[in-house]
Amino acid sequence: MTILLGIETSCDETAAAVVQDGRVVLSNVIASQIDLHAQYGGVFPEVASRAHAEAIGVVVEQAMREANTRYDQLTAIAVTRGPGLVGSLMVGVNFAKGLSLATEKPLLPINHLEGHVYSLCLVQPYHEPSFPILVLIVSGGHTELLLMEAHGSYQRLGGTLDDAAGEAFDKVGRMLNLPYPGGPNIERVAKAGNAAAYNFPRVKLSDDSLDFSFSGLKTAVMREVTVQINSKHEAQQEKGARNKLQLRKDISVADAAASFQCALVETLVHKTVRAAKLHNVNEIWMAGGVSANTLLRDKMRSLSELPVRYPPLTLCTDNGAMIAAAAHYRLQAGMQGSLDFDVVPMWNLSKKTYEE
Repeated sequence: MTILLGIETSCDETAAAVVQDGRVVLSNVIASQIDLHAQYGGVFPEVASRAHAEAIGVVVEQAMREANTRYDQLTAIAVTRGPGLVGSLMVGVNFAKGLSLATEKPLLPINHLEGHVYSLCLVQPYHEPSFPILVLIVSGGHTELLLMEAHGSYQRLGGTLDDAAGEAFDKVGRMLNLPYPGGPNIERVAKAGNAAAYNFPRVKLSDDSLDFSFSGLKTAVMREVTVQINSKHEAQQEKGARNKLQLRKDISVADAAASFQCALVETLVHKTVRAAKLHNVNEIWMAGGVSANTLLRDKMRSLSELPVRYPPLTLCTDNGAMIAAAAHYRLQAGMQGSLDFDVVPMWNLSKKTYEE
């Protein structure tokens, strides 16, 4: 039996959890920073790192307390090493290193994306993976298609060339004057909208590409729903000054939200189903914050002939439980604890992820 403490601070959630055997969540504590970043319409890195530093000690202690677990009962401690924001990652890694020294427990550095993958192993009742699996990771910072051939073995098939899906949701949400984060708020207002009201583009790139691009979709929405405004004072400023954008008064926010959401979801589903057929997989897994989107779940299930699996809503966004779950399988594969590592802000998930 393994009992692992997982610590996650890659972006704007300070999270810690205790997980048994990579499957059973004993506690899962998350301190969200949504209210802090809402005024900026997105994550402000310096604000995020300071908030992590203030919250991490309390969050970890609460996770241990709710799990009714002592530090001497832990098998190991796991922490997100990357990818993510440098300052945020450093808060988590430095705290975890100090805790490892204090408790004399091994420390396992974990890839954030692999954490999202293993959030699927925390779904109850437990489902034994049927490899090979196609994994779609969709979040605020990542849109990745991975072929998972065994535990810890990945081949990157495609990914976003510009904005991640969650990033596109946030940016379009700001255009529509919706609160941050954009994803859940666009989904909320889209329920009352007509998804066929606007014919936004579904960017497919070349016929054989499994990459994504959402910048064109975002620009198409901007051109349709906003108008540039300039005050007399701004007109007198230097020529390179950026024009301000304002939502057009004749725009139906519900229709625009529904049309945008439909275009983005159809792009994700088209590429994922195509990749699944090309690589003859047995299952499709979805993970990350955008995998909570109801339309994405419904369309993926309806258009795929394969089983489609995704985590519960509480495990879609960043959390410590997924880091502990991934660490369990790395521990089983022989990973040794170490304090000799730095954060890796840009860290792709591949077969060589842990070969340095």
